[in-house]
Amino acid sequence: MLVSRTPKTISRGPALSCAWAALALVGAASWVGCAGKTAGQPGAQSEERQSEAEYDVARDFFSKHQYRAALEHARRAFELNEDNAKAAYVTSLVYLAFCASDTAGPDCRLPEAERFARLAVKADDHFRDAKNLLGNVLILEKKYPAAIEVLEPLTKDPAYIESHLAWGNLGWAQTEAGQVDAAIVSLKNAVTQPRFCVGHYRLGRAYEKKNDIPQAETAYSSALAVESPDCQGLQDAWDARGRMRLKLGRAAEARADFEKCRDLSPKSPTGALCARALASLGGGT
Repeated sequence: MLVSRTPKTISRGPALSCAWAALALVGAASWVGCAGKTAGQPGAQSEERQSEAEYDVARDFFSKHQYRAALEHARRAFELNEDNAKAAYVTSLVYLAFCASDTAGPDCRLPEAERFARLAVKADDHFRDAKNLLGNVLILEKKYPAAIEVLEPLTKDPAYIESHLAWGNLGWAQTEAGQVDAAIVSLKNAVTQPRFCVGHYRLGRAYEKKNDIPQAETAYSSALAVESPDCQGLQDAWDARGRMRLKLGRAAEARADFEKCRDLSPKSPTGALCARALASLGGGT
C-alpha cells in the first residue's frame, strides 16, 4: 500500500526527494488499525482509556500533517500507558516525518524515532508494521546490518500482509550496504506489488549501482508509469531516468525527464541538479 499523505520534499540522499516516498516504505497508512489495548475492553483502567483517546487525537493530527501537535499527543499517550504500542509507533512515525521535511532542523531526531520504534515492538512483538518502521529508521541512520537483521525475518513472515514494504526496505538496506545482487532479488519481490513505485525506484538504484543502465532505465520507467500523483511526483525518479537515458544516447527523452524533474520542485536539491543537467544540454536553467 502506498501512503496517501504527501509531505513536502526532502534533500537528496538515502531518502528520496519526496518525503512520502520514504514513508511509503513504512506503510504509514496501515497503523490506523494495528493491535493494542482499547478503551472498550472490560476492566480497562482510566489511564489506558486516556492513552487511547490521546492516541486517537495524535492520529488525527498526523493525518492533517500537523506533526508537532501529533507528537505532543502521541508522547502523552505513551506516558499514560507504556503498553500502548500504537502510541509508540506513531511517535516514531512523527519523528520520521520531521526528518522527511526540507526544513527538518532540530525536530529531526532519528535516535528518538529508533527508540520509539523499538518501544512499539517491545510492547507488541506481533506489531509487524513497527518492525518495518524500525528497519526504515535504521537505514536512515546508516545502520545497514542492523536493518537487515530486523527486516529479513519480516519478509519471511506469512502473517505480514504488507510484505512488499519489508522487501522494499530490505532491498534498500542491502543496496546501501553494497549487497547489490541480494538487493535486486529483494526488490524484485517488492515489485510483485506492481503499483509500489518506490520499490521500482529502489530497484533502479540497485541496477544503476551495478552499472546495468538498460535495466535501471526500465525500473525507473516502471516507477513513473504508475498512475498516481504520488508516483508521478517522484522527483528523484525523473532525474534518475533522465541520467540513464542520457547514457543510452536518448538525449531528447532525457531532456524531457529533466524538465519534468525541475518543474516539480525547482528549489529542491534534486530540482537544482536537473536544472544543471538541462543547462548542460542547452535546455536553460
